[in-house]
Amino acid sequence: MVIKQNRMDRSFAAHKNEYLEKAAEVMASGNYILGNEVENFEKEFAAYNHAKYCVGLASGLDALQLAVRALGIGEGDEVLVQGNTFIASIMGISINGAIPIFVEPDEFYTIDASKLEEKITSRTKAIMVVHLYGQISEMDTIMQIAHKHHLKVIEDCAQAHGAAMNGIKAGHFGDIGCYSFYPSKNCGGFGDGGAIVTDHEEYARRIRMLRNYGSEKRYYNEEVGINSRLDEMQAAFLRIKLKYLDEVNAQRSRICGRYLQYIDNALIELPKIRSQHGTVWHQFVIRCQCRDELISYLDKHDIQTIIHYPIPPHLSKAYAYLGMKEGSMPVTERYAKEVLSLPVYEGMTDEEQDHVIETINKFCTEK
Repeated sequence: MVIKQNRMDRSFAAHKNEYLEKAAEVMASGNYILGNEVENFEKEFAAYNHAKYCVGLASGLDALQLAVRALGIGEGDEVLVQGNTFIASIMGISINGAIPIFVEPDEFYTIDASKLEEKITSRTKAIMVVHLYGQISEMDTIMQIAHKHHLKVIEDCAQAHGAAMNGIKAGHFGDIGCYSFYPSKNCGGFGDGGAIVTDHEEYARRIRMLRNYGSEKRYYNEEVGINSRLDEMQAAFLRIKLKYLDEVNAQRSRICGRYLQYIDNALIELPKIRSQHGTVWHQFVIRCQCRDELISYLDKHDIQTIIHYPIPPHLSKAYAYLGMKEGSMPVTERYAKEVLSLPVYEGMTDEEQDHVIETINKFCTEK
């Protein structure tokens, strides 16, 4: 039995007929760009997130870069962001000429709110929080700091579809929430896609314009925009995915609940959660000081894993110009050397879960 780290085909199989019927409907419509499916998905996704506006985009990175731009953040401005994130979070900042200021993560793998104020300078314009692995950041404290220092707040919700804290959905705490619909996400499409949600009409209007070559009216371009439109087919599929998102999140919660309950190995550090309702378990991330041996051992037992993420952005070649060296962010760097994501996916059977649990619990005695 080979257990992949993710199985996106199971999600398709669960509602195969709906997807096929919808695909045929969209193709027969003859309307493939910014049509009814995108408009309806934007309304439905906004309502799901308790937001006034949603703008569909071509990717999560586009959502981040356009959010930064719409907030008026640009050349020389500073944005605080956690160090242990996917590099797209950082690119969304730097593409606009702004400077990412890295902050260490807390024990929940989200930005350490206690370390924010020491990083704020006269050039700081915003805080970008990343609800990493599906867990909401410490938003009450973060919002208090943002208000105190008159900072904008951008939420990277790429891994937190449906996560909520005290009744507030991810993406609805700050000024703009940014989503990715990459296929592996809890609400993933069948290709690239993204969106922003916001309660601010002007931000939504500007991002809607920027996504379409800087034009609100065809061929009348107000500024230099980009081509970043969520297409009709992906929007149609995402409308189906959205219908079942809470069900999928509940299923992932049950799987990860079993992992938390039954994985028992002194070499394995299990994830901590701030609140059972504040995470949607996009990933189940353990830590192990002998990670390479663990990966090799699991692979021999046909269990596939993945590292999110092996190279912290501040040590990547892409950001070498920032001049940050190894050792400058010890917590972020330690996590990068120890984290490992176990298999979690829609349709994962009890037998598959049991195999993962039993195999990990035997690690060390059999390695």
